[in-house]
Amino acid sequence: MGKKVDISEPKIKKDDVLILSDPDFNVNNVCLVTGAGGGIGRATAIAAAANKLMTVGLDIDEKEGQKTQRLARDLGGQMIFIKTDLTREEDLQYAVAEAAKLGAIKYLANIAGIQHIDSIENFPLEKYDYMMRLMLRAPFYLSQLALPHMKKSKNGTGAIGNMTSIHAHICTLNKPVYNLTKFGLRALTQSIAAEGDGKIRSFSVSTGFVKTALTLKQIPSQAEQRGISPKEVVQEVMLGNSRVKEMMSPVEVANLFLFGFSRFARYLVGGDLLFDGGMVLTYAEKKAGPAS
Repeated sequence: MGKKVDISEPKIKKDDVLILSDPDFNVNNVCLVTGAGGGIGRATAIAAAANKLMTVGLDIDEKEGQKTQRLARDLGGQMIFIKTDLTREEDLQYAVAEAAKLGAIKYLANIAGIQHIDSIENFPLEKYDYMMRLMLRAPFYLSQLALPHMKKSKNGTGAIGNMTSIHAHICTLNKPVYNLTKFGLRALTQSIAAEGDGKIRSFSVSTGFVKTALTLKQIPSQAEQRGISPKEVVQEVMLGNSRVKEMMSPVEVANLFLFGFSRFARYLVGGDLLFDGGMVLTYAEKKAGPAS
């Protein structure tokens, strides 16, 4: 099958972080990041802190969230972590209220998510309900809570970034609810932008597979359901339709969020940053079935 693909989650070095010159990137402005306990959420929290934003990371995993806080501070940034169950309204209300004490809430990165591999026929409805609450309702409610703070901030500006993926563009096998939430996040992105009058911007970030724990955990299920080896899942299913035969690193995705928040993205209003290695738009030849 060729060279073995490295799917371990890479460490984040300061040189990997996109540092942007933006007068609004300062410690008086707050950036909220969900899913800060690992993967893309961790990388985005670290990148935001490295860009001098007062960063507030939210996650249900306190141990990993505190680890992210230490990593952000090790790179010279300022970050606090708040243990948050994103499916509980009172937790979200508390997190936003605490964040507002640290400065003006200007940025929100909705990143937290989980995966469950199953067909529509077999998909457990309790898992459907949980994923919808975590991955669609929580971003909506956090946006609802954060918008008034953005409007009251200096110049009345702000930006909300939503983590989607290629699954906000195409639907793939045995991921029906994941597909639903990602398409829904694109609709939320455009709805926020429509109401933001150009001052409160919103954008989505759509990537292919990223080297995170979420990716690693779904490999055995994909292998079992497709009747192929885990190695084939990575090389032929995950990367088979990509023109770039390597997964993105979490910090590469984080850099897209920081660009989207910055003054350099003022025309990014409701748009989608599709960084997928060509999976969606270049019609790569299918090898082991649909891209997932």
